[in-house]
Amino acid sequence: MKTEKNIKIGVIALTLMLILLLPGRATAQGMPVYDNTNFISLAKSLIESAKQTSQLLKTVQFLKQQKENIEKVNNVIRQLKAVREMAKNNQRLFDVVQSDLRQILNSPYIKQDEVNRISKSFNAIIENSLEGLDYIDQILSSNNLKMTDAERAEVLKEKELQSKEMVAEIEAKTKRYREIIAFRELQAKINERETSY
Repeated sequence: MKTEKNIKIGVIALTLMLILLLPGRATAQGMPVYDNTNFISLAKSLIESAKQTSQLLKTVQFLKQQKENIEKVNNVIRQLKAVREMAKNNQRLFDVVQSDLRQILNSPYIKQDEVNRISKSFNAIIENSLEGLDYIDQILSSNNLKMTDAERAEVLKEKELQSKEMVAEIEAKTKRYREIIAFRELQAKINERETSY
């Protein structure tokens, strides 16, 4: 805004100098009479140019503010998407634990020492997930954490990736234990047939 003010002052100063230096009042004999319209036209052009420059500076400032507003909105949208994705991933984790894990642990083909190991493994993933949710809650609700929207969006994106990794890990473990159960079940059927011959 200082630039705009300096331009206005410069234009006014230039206009005053032109008016004072104009030989329009000099009407003595032998001195030529100048047409002042060219100088007045020039002064008007300079004033109009200063107005246009001032308007252009205002437009640039407005566009800059709009760009910043759009970036803020984009950061909020990214944060919402990341939080929504994490909620979906955590729901998937809990669903797997409630249904798939129960079936695995209740299978007669899983040994007692494996039950403890599987439970600990799945519990560790769930605890890690819950800690992540607590941290996200702190980031979104606490004013004590001095974070910009961009930094917050970056942390949320990182946590979203971690939650995806946890889902992938728990699904891989579930698949592996199901394969172990299927293999042992098949092995038991083969052994049963062999003993019945």
